Amino acid sequence: QVHLAESGGGSVQAGGSLRLSCAVSGYIIENVCMGWFRQAPGKEREGVAILDYDGARAFAGAVKGRFTISKDIAENTLYLQMTSLSPEDTAMYYCAAVTVPFRTCSRLVPERFGYWGQGTQVTVSS
Repeated sequence: QVHLAESGGGSVQAGGSLRLSCAVSGYIIENVCMGWFRQAPGKEREGVAILDYDGARAFAGAVKGRFTISKDIAENTLYLQMTSLSPEDTAMYYCAAVTVPFRTCSRLVPERFGYWGQGTQVTVSS
C-alpha cells in the first residue's frame, strides 16, 4: 500500500522559511514524477512545484525563486524548501506522485497525480 506522509508545516512570520518533507512508503520514488500542491481556504488546489522523473523542475510563478524542490532517493523522501514566505503562501500543502514510473508530469496539474498525502498546514503571519 502506497503512503505519502507530509511533515514540516507550521506557523512562521513573513520572511521566514520552512522545509516540508514527504516520506513515501510502499512505492519507490527514484524514477517517479512528484510534486507539491497547496490549497488555501475557499480556493482551488494549485500546483506549487514538480520534480519530474528525469530531474526537470517546474514552479508556479508565485513561488519561483523562493521555493526549491528536491528528493532523497535513499530516504525515499520529497522535500520542499520554502523561503521568503508571505501570508499569501498560507495553505494546506500536499505532496503527490504519479502512479507510473517514467511517466512525465510536465505540468502543474493535479489530475496527473494519483497518489496523495494528507497534507501539512503552513500559516504565515504578517
